[in-house]
Amino acid sequence: MLRTFFRTEAGSTSALLIATVLALLWANSPWADTYEAFWHTPMGLSFGTAEFSLDLRHWVNDGLMTLFFFVIGLEISYEVRLGQLRDRRLIAVPAVAAFGGMLVPAGVYLLLNAGGPGAAGWGVPIATDTAFVLGVLAVVGARCPDPLRAFLLTLAIVDDVLAILIIALFYTAELSVPALLTAALLLAAIVTLRWLKIWRAPAYIVLGFGLWVATLESGIHPTLVGIALGVLVFVYAPSDQKLLLAGEAVHEFTNEPSARAAREATLRVRHAVSVNERLQLRLHPWSSYVIVPVFALANAGVRLDGETLRAALTSPVSWGIAAGLLIGKFAGIALGTWLPLRLKWGILPGNLVWGQLFGGAAVSGIGFTVALFIVDLAFPDPAIRAEAKIGILAGSLLAAALGWVIFRMAWDRGGVCAPPEAEPDEELPELLSVPVGPRDHVRGRIDAPITIVEYGDFECPYCGRLHPVLARLLANNPDVRLVFRHFPLRTIHPRAASAAIVAEAAGDRGRFWEMHDVLYDNQRALTDADLERYAARLGVEPWEDVPRHAARIALDEASGRDSGARGTPTLFLNGVRYQGPLDEDAIGRAIAELRPSPQPS
Repeated sequence: MLRTFFRTEAGSTSALLIATVLALLWANSPWADTYEAFWHTPMGLSFGTAEFSLDLRHWVNDGLMTLFFFVIGLEISYEVRLGQLRDRRLIAVPAVAAFGGMLVPAGVYLLLNAGGPGAAGWGVPIATDTAFVLGVLAVVGARCPDPLRAFLLTLAIVDDVLAILIIALFYTAELSVPALLTAALLLAAIVTLRWLKIWRAPAYIVLGFGLWVATLESGIHPTLVGIALGVLVFVYAPSDQKLLLAGEAVHEFTNEPSARAAREATLRVRHAVSVNERLQLRLHPWSSYVIVPVFALANAGVRLDGETLRAALTSPVSWGIAAGLLIGKFAGIALGTWLPLRLKWGILPGNLVWGQLFGGAAVSGIGFTVALFIVDLAFPDPAIRAEAKIGILAGSLLAAALGWVIFRMAWDRGGVCAPPEAEPDEELPELLSVPVGPRDHVRGRIDAPITIVEYGDFECPYCGRLHPVLARLLANNPDVRLVFRHFPLRTIHPRAASAAIVAEAAGDRGRFWEMHDVLYDNQRALTDADLERYAARLGVEPWEDVPRHAARIALDEASGRDSGARGTPTLFLNGVRYQGPLDEDAIGRAIAELRPSPQPS
């Protein structure tokens, strides 16, 4: 479920970015007056003398965005019951980080705006835009592992819940008690239907629409309804009985195809999966590719003429929002991550390291969707609203740039990838435990007197940087051969093991080194689809005989551990562990020392 979410959110970033650019171009074009005029066009429903009408912007902000938060509610419900949030140890750290990532930005904003006309905008810099964040992480690529994406998704879910609560508690102008009671009764009716296990979509749609109207009239922002209804949608893991019935129905259709058997198989398969997951599959693309871009088109248009920019440059609102997103988010999330780890309240997924977490904390300062949403609620003055939007754009751009720089610095630092179980003070063996044999992958002369054995990981950035260094050394030293052994760091690099299996499959066709080079040349694209594409290019069946290849890789890993390898790359020169710098000159000097000294004539 997480991979589907990542793909959809990251892919929708382009649509969101295009919509934002179009809104800015429209608001700054010769037809700028039509921007506000269009979004203030009234549209409504009438029945006899009864009428319900909103302008287009409110239909987007109060209506479509309710569906957006409904999808978030579905995700929360799924993750709490079956997904990432089920493990309380994994929730604690991102939850506290999300709280810090809201508290500190609000404090930074209020330092500049407390007591002023912009004080109500403290909620603007608190929320993270998940779509933009995951889009930036997609650009970052292999520098950001999947466990960090899972951590940031958990953080974003908690962030969204807290943001909705803040909207409901602090950005509600006045309450209508009759409408609030009506909303409570309608919500109770929906809960009753759920308790009675009555799953009739029309009933839920009618009651849900009535609940949305009643909540809107009550003064509470109706997006809270979206979250509540999403959380209430039933979610369950497929039971053995339902899977068995589905399998039998499909088997019956396969043996005797008919319309009746097809209908029965469809129903059985559908009922094996919870309503929550089916709704997510249907609604998530609409939410990411339509609703959020339309929201951006309706709200991101701000005049960027000289007068507006001058006002923003001297506005504490603009500076407070930009500083809150750039500095407040980074400091709040970093502190909120360190504190529960220090107090041992929880653990991190996938053994993340601080360089990755700092990069994630920085890009979490990209605030857009919910930030624009709160701007509309916090500032009735159009001038202050424009200054706030400029602050959002500036702070988000700076946060994205800061995150990119941190990820690049963390990636480009020299060193070795090592899992957290590696003990820095451990006394490690110095000699290669398993001599080079016929099963090894050898590049260079078989009888070369000098052998470099590399324990490597196809996803490790340091192995990727060492790859061309070793290639040049082999080209310049014909008396050197290279042996590659697999040592995938599974907890840090989740795609490394699959890449190793595909390399072994290529080895069955005598093309190991070709695949080895392809994998290192495309190190940031190692998904299963990427690996299958590389395999097809070389005429290799990637997943043929996986158990045998996995066993072969396990032997390499065992020999590496017995030889003292605790990270990648680990090199052995003629059977002795090399401990010098991983640059061409240093390794070249070590190779030269292995050659016999010339005898005097």
